[in-house]
Amino acid sequence: LGVLLSGASTMIPEADIGPVESLPNLESLDVTPDPSLLKSTVMLKLNGGLGTGMGLDRAKSLLEVTKGQTFLDLIAQQVASMKAEYKAELAFMLMNSFSTSKDTLDALAKYPELGSGSDLEFVQNKAPKVTAADFTPVSWPSEPGHEWCPPGHGDLYPAMLGSGTLDKLLEKGFKYMFVSNSDNLGATMDV
Repeated sequence: LGVLLSGASTMIPEADIGPVESLPNLESLDVTPDPSLLKSTVMLKLNGGLGTGMGLDRAKSLLEVTKGQTFLDLIAQQVASMKAEYKAELAFMLMNSFSTSKDTLDALAKYPELGSGSDLEFVQNKAPKVTAADFTPVSWPSEPGHEWCPPGHGDLYPAMLGSGTLDKLLEKGFKYMFVSNSDNLGATMDV
């Protein structure tokens, strides 16, 4: 709120950015699959979106994708498949929002092997909605939840730090994190 009220620009001018000059081709790299890295890796799905732009009032990941299977069902199956294929444990977590946490945890209760509580999720921060006229907090007495909004994916690092999740993961020996949206089933982890 302080940055908003200060009038400071948070935009990076296009003149200050440029393309990456060179990147190695995957084919030129010596990549040897190493499933032992899974024990120090967390798969994190960003799951804070309600999909209100699509008329939804719950997590987008609870939409049916195919034959009664939701995004979350298919993600649970992907995690189970990786564990079976590599005969290794794979930690899984969600970054939920205050709007998606309950429905998501209820839906994942049928997959106890994914974890529970703070081992399964942390909740991103929430920011107050403000009026455009004078930046005062909005008031919505009939729906107080509408007075807040999740800050989006950019909140990943502050939410991990502020919730204690980062420290907890580091204490458990995790070094790597694979991050993708819960509604992107094509984003899969290579080992």
